[in-house]
Amino acid sequence: MKIIKRISAAMSLLLEWITVLLMVILTVVVILAVIARLLGDSFSWYDEVAAIMLAWITYYGSALAALKRRHIGFDSVLLSLHGTPRLVAVLIGEAIVLTFFILLAKAGWEVLQVLEGEYLVSLTWVPIQFTQSVIPIGAILFIICQLLSLPEYLSKTMKGISLEHAEIEEEVDSELQKNAHRIKEAS
Repeated sequence: MKIIKRISAAMSLLLEWITVLLMVILTVVVILAVIARLLGDSFSWYDEVAAIMLAWITYYGSALAALKRRHIGFDSVLLSLHGTPRLVAVLIGEAIVLTFFILLAKAGWEVLQVLEGEYLVSLTWVPIQFTQSVIPIGAILFIICQLLSLPEYLSKTMKGISLEHAEIEEEVDSELQKNAHRIKEAS
């Protein structure tokens, strides 16, 4: 279990850095494009590159969400079940998600084969295979992150602990502490 936590922590750090770096680059690209348009010029490549970067942020961010179990879930439905039905529901849900991403990775790989030799319209030196590689890579990262987070998720769900509710309760406690601190300062 410790090795899984270490791998999860390393994966989390890697995905956080990748996602933040992509967001910073996208922000710089958008700012430069706005400045260029204000100066009466525009980049021919802006729309294409911004769309690709947004897709990359989405794929890498979704893998990070899977690792932290912050994607869309149905904890309330699962927690309304007890014992074996809850376990079966969790395992079926995980199997469906993993099957989808396995198929996505396979389809993404096939798309890359079809796109061999193709280049972006606006940046003719950038291979489309490079830009679309995020599909199979993102799907594989999602699978890895889902599997890394599964033991803790399964354990908590079987104990009746909701990850969604825990996050909400944590936020409420944090806000209550901030307000208590503000009230003390105001007194």
